[in-house]
Amino acid sequence: MNSKQIVKRAFDLGMVIPAFNIPHLPMVEPVIRAVAEENAVAMIQVARLEWEKFQSQSLERVAEEYAKYQKPGHTLLHLDHVPAIDEDHERVDYMALLERAIKAGYESLMVDASRLSLEGNIEATAKAATLAHAAGLPIEAELGAVMGHETSQQAIPYEEIFRQKMGFTQVEEAVRFVKETGCDWLSVAVGSVHGAIAEGMKDKKKPAAKLDVEHIQALRDALGIPLVLHGGSGIEQDYIARGVRAGIAKINVGTEIRQPYERVIGEGGSVPQAQDAVYRRTVALIREFLQVKDSASRLGTL
Repeated sequence: MNSKQIVKRAFDLGMVIPAFNIPHLPMVEPVIRAVAEENAVAMIQVARLEWEKFQSQSLERVAEEYAKYQKPGHTLLHLDHVPAIDEDHERVDYMALLERAIKAGYESLMVDASRLSLEGNIEATAKAATLAHAAGLPIEAELGAVMGHETSQQAIPYEEIFRQKMGFTQVEEAVRFVKETGCDWLSVAVGSVHGAIAEGMKDKKKPAAKLDVEHIQALRDALGIPLVLHGGSGIEQDYIARGVRAGIAKINVGTEIRQPYERVIGEGGSVPQAQDAVYRRTVALIREFLQVKDSASRLGTL
């Protein structure tokens, strides 16, 4: 099965595909090892900011590292967050990055034009979807404003943001968006919080977050396509389980595996020691938080 088929099968079965972000290149091997040993299915993914602000070097280098360790039936390679406007509010040549990813062998792509107006997001996403589909790849898009330390919302208490559903993906807009863009998966804002990217905030604990499960269900009912949760770290496991049953078929995990790696390196440890910390944390996430151990057997990917 290809990426689109696997995510759709997870969606139909009420299961989830974790997508582990790679901000540091040596993290690829221990994450893949953990996924394969736990008989799970997961994506290895990298976002543009992870080679711009961290140390994954480039999308090509991640693809090369992935090719060394990939486990068919267990792992997939995904390009995360290619923004039209980046976190520093600069325009990005997102089409060129998507073309590079196709050449490098990525199996699915993401364009994030959520900082544009609805019309601008639709236009950019439709353009990206045409490119991806011509290459036979599914594309993920984003609608709504997932909260994060780097946003202007940080001065507002989380509970107030959640109560008012500030930045949440609106059902009516989502219906129009999916119809006019042809995106395959939609990243939705339903209460989660992105990890910090600003210097001085990268090692901070994320605020506790929860999910509006009824809102997820409403989006699923209206759209009928797999939904994606960004900012998956730091949410109570019960919310994750309920969110998956409601329609979340892909969940991004970054902070939970990045911080153990950086903590070991920051304390003077070696790269192999940092890799071991990533491996152990990934295993724990697969078994306890995400509960996707043996998902390869349940999804029939082997």
